[in-house]
Amino acid sequence: MKIKTKSKNMRIRRLKNSIKFYLPRIEGYLEVLNSLLVEFEGMSLIEFDGYFEKKVEPAKYVRAEVHIDKMNERKIIKQANQIRKRLDQKSLAIEINGQLVLIEHK
Repeated sequence: MKIKTKSKNMRIRRLKNSIKFYLPRIEGYLEVLNSLLVEFEGMSLIEFDGYFEKKVEPAKYVRAEVHIDKMNERKIIKQANQIRKRLDQKSLAIEINGQLVLIEHK
């Protein structure tokens, strides 16, 4: 993409894919966030109260949003399932480009 600017020291990148991980703030979630930071260049975090399985959860949740240019959806879903297991959760929600994906234990 070309943009006319007065400064020649500018780099512009468009990252086409957005991934949001919905993580409970429980033991181990900080390690998960740190591993996501290592893998992706940047992240935004939003804290919220959880409403899952038709009830308000007592634990706070964090939505960790990352952006990447090229994405392998299967790899992201597999990674989310590993996070689900690591946090010992029955289910974990992620959002890929605006579509909610719920990963559940059988």
